[in-house]
Amino acid sequence: MALESNEVVVRVLKHDGAEYRRWTGRIARQEASLIVLEAEFDVDVSHQLLGEIKSGTRLIEYYWLDRWYNVFRFLQDDGSTRLYYCNINKPPTFDGGFLTYIDLDIDVIVRPDYSYKVHDLDEFTANSQHYQYTAEEQAGAAAALEELSRMIEARQFPFNI
Repeated sequence: MALESNEVVVRVLKHDGAEYRRWTGRIARQEASLIVLEAEFDVDVSHQLLGEIKSGTRLIEYYWLDRWYNVFRFLQDDGSTRLYYCNINKPPTFDGGFLTYIDLDIDVIVRPDYSYKVHDLDEFTANSQHYQYTAEEQAGAAAALEELSRMIEARQFPFNI
C-alpha cells in the first residue's frame, strides 16, 4: 500500500495481536506525545453503539503515545461535533506509517451536551479472563476511564472543541 507523506494506517488489534480494524487517516498535527489525524469513512458501517455511519462521515482522531485511551470526534456536515467516541486501549505505537493499538474493550460515548455513557464493561471483564489481562493492563484501563471522565466533566482538550 503506497501512502502519501502525511497518511497513516491505523491498526486496531485484539489482545492476542489479531488485527480486527484498519483505516487510513492524515496527520493534522503532531506534538509531544499527541498525534491528531483527520479521517473519513470510505464505506457505510453498521456500528453496535453508534448505529449506521455513512460513507463520507468525517472525524478527528486524537491519540497520545503515553495514554491508555484515544478520542474520536465525529463531525456533522457543517464541521460541528456530532459526538465523541473514546476507546480504552494500551498506549499506541507509531512508526511513521502505522499507528497501532490494542483495544481493551471499554468505550465511552460523549454527546454534544457532554453527557456520557460507559459501554462494554462486561466485555472488558470477560476478555480480562479470556486474554488474561495483566494487573498493569487492568489498572491502566481503570485509570484511563477515570481520567477520561474528569476530562469530559471539566471540558478539557479535546472535549472543549
